[in-house]
Amino acid sequence: MIVTRTPFRVTLGGGGTDLPSYYARHGGFVFSMAITRYMYVMVNPRQIDSKIIIHYRQSEEVSSLDDVRHDLVREALRALGVHSAVEIASIADLPAGTGVGSSGSFLVGLLLALHQLRRDYVPLQALAEEACTIELDVLRKPIGKQDQYIAAFGGLTMLEIAKDGTVCPESLQVGDSALADFVASTHIYYTGQDRDAVEALGPQNQAMLAAADPRHAQVVDSLHRIKDLGHRIVDAVRSENFDAWGRLLHDHWTFKKRLSPAISLTRVDAIYEEVRSRFGVLGGKIIGAGGGGFVMLYSPTQHKPLETFMAEHGMPRLHYAVEPEGAKVMADMAAGRRPTRGTVRT
Repeated sequence: MIVTRTPFRVTLGGGGTDLPSYYARHGGFVFSMAITRYMYVMVNPRQIDSKIIIHYRQSEEVSSLDDVRHDLVREALRALGVHSAVEIASIADLPAGTGVGSSGSFLVGLLLALHQLRRDYVPLQALAEEACTIELDVLRKPIGKQDQYIAAFGGLTMLEIAKDGTVCPESLQVGDSALADFVASTHIYYTGQDRDAVEALGPQNQAMLAAADPRHAQVVDSLHRIKDLGHRIVDAVRSENFDAWGRLLHDHWTFKKRLSPAISLTRVDAIYEEVRSRFGVLGGKIIGAGGGGFVMLYSPTQHKPLETFMAEHGMPRLHYAVEPEGAKVMADMAAGRRPTRGTVRT
């Protein structure tokens, strides 16, 4: 059995500009952070029969690849030429539909495991692009490219996305002490409400694609501003001016809410305004596409009172650190070795 691990991510700036509907016209920029919460994927070749067995929220046992209902599994198997005799399972530290890139993490982890099964070597950029091809081109989901890349590369990573879709990842290095301060003040809380990223991103994507859409100009303007804020957020984090990051986070959220009526939650908006007035929160936003999942708040001083207040409102804090590594093979029991990152050449 092969076991892979891929990190979940939190977008810090530029979210939404990684969708083809935007970057194909204007180029995109995203700044994202991998966190120490993971997706684990297990792939086990079957020796006795040729069935495909899949375990997730449901279970599938089929004789033909075409009968696989899980679209990411089906297309990953097809892309890697695995048509039978395999069992796949996944375990996640966080629930699906919470804005932390779980689908991208799952797909990257699965592709890495299948490459390991075939004894292929795959560079991280190629791995991320394989996942993007499956989700964006084959399945035609209205999503972006950051989830796949952050799952593959990890760390604090900037993604420059050209109009032709080419992605240039670059790591941002921050000192250990400063990074600890950043994480301590950048709180993450679970709203308790899940959502479908495709549904949340649908109105934004449609408005971008249709120039006649009454919201087209507003969405384009908001994404331009969000991209600019992404660059400014990088500058603030690089210079360790974290209070500036918090204020820019608030600006980012203001423009993000203009992208789609499905992004914000009335309950969360009300709590956000209260914590800004009572606990010194400089900025915040719902993580990911919006509509639920986790909310991020930057609070430079009143950590414990804020945490207590959020818990009283049914929003527990998620404690995390920045995960410096991306997708990796944790174990290959069939080969009897433990590669540390990527796949091995045999």
